[in-house]
Amino acid sequence: MDFTFTDDQLAFREAVSRFLMTEAAPEMLRDVWETDAGRSPELRNKIAEQGLTALSVPEACGGLGMDDVAWSLMTQELGYYAIPDSLADTAYIAAGLLSALPEGSAGRDDALAQIADGSIRVAVGHPVNPLVADAHLANYLLLAHGDEVHLVPRQLVDVIATPSIDASRRLSQVVWEPSSATRVAAGEKGRALWAQTLDRGALAVAGQALGLAQRMLDLSVDYVAQRKQFGKPIGSFQAVKHHLADVATKVEFAKPVLYRAAHALASGARDASVHVSHAKLVCGEAAWLAARHGIQVHGAMGYTWEVDLQMFMKRAWALDASWGDRAFHKSRVAGFVLADGAPLGPGNTFEE
Repeated sequence: MDFTFTDDQLAFREAVSRFLMTEAAPEMLRDVWETDAGRSPELRNKIAEQGLTALSVPEACGGLGMDDVAWSLMTQELGYYAIPDSLADTAYIAAGLLSALPEGSAGRDDALAQIADGSIRVAVGHPVNPLVADAHLANYLLLAHGDEVHLVPRQLVDVIATPSIDASRRLSQVVWEPSSATRVAAGEKGRALWAQTLDRGALAVAGQALGLAQRMLDLSVDYVAQRKQFGKPIGSFQAVKHHLADVATKVEFAKPVLYRAAHALASGARDASVHVSHAKLVCGEAAWLAARHGIQVHGAMGYTWEVDLQMFMKRAWALDASWGDRAFHKSRVAGFVLADGAPLGPGNTFEE
């Protein structure tokens, strides 16, 4: 089996990285953070013009029909540049849920077409998340009532803003009343849709956490090469090298776990959920370690507003409990590993 990415996939990631490097400089991010909405319409329009809102939308609805593996690359770039936008929530998580609805479901095709052209935002209120991200700007919300899935217009909900340690992460409590008019799935179908949505959400957060970890590592390496003590760059001191080497190791060991989870989701593997939980845990640990060691090598000034590190560090902290906290994902991994007859070992890693 070929475990490498195709030339097209690598070119896609490089193009996204070049675009975000130009359009999402840290100075711009600070300005966006301080606005009331916390979002940049100009950046959102440029993202749509690049076709990034159409990645997961089926081709029949005007999208590109790309899978979870492509998003495992895309979300790393969203994390690396700390993009202050709920692109993954709308274009990946919501688009995936809507695409899984039966053709002809009320509002399905129209919503997907509008997601593809970037004209709407869709917030997702999964039961595992007590707060909903970007509900204040959403045109529609996908909300759960038991096993039911509801596609609810924004005017039918009340939104109560809740502060976050990450100023770019806009969270809200959502108050609403379910009705048959907004219900798009229920019963066994609804349970399956919410389970798939949880996995996509957790994978999206894992990818962003890995991108954040890499950015914090890069910022720390740059800083220790310039900061001097006793006439030498502090990066030449062995203790500092060990700190950053530990982060680099965590990042590199997390990458294949993320890609394995994305492959499992894309191929519909029965054990996809446990691979997603594994990815969420190891990518989150890489981001936490990168943040902690980043503060240490910056001499704690990395937490201050003037230093770029704090932007990525706060995002990593805020995302850590999103789409299931560590206890939740550890319990899913433990349930799989400790089960009788668990399919473990090299022979069970990939199916032929």
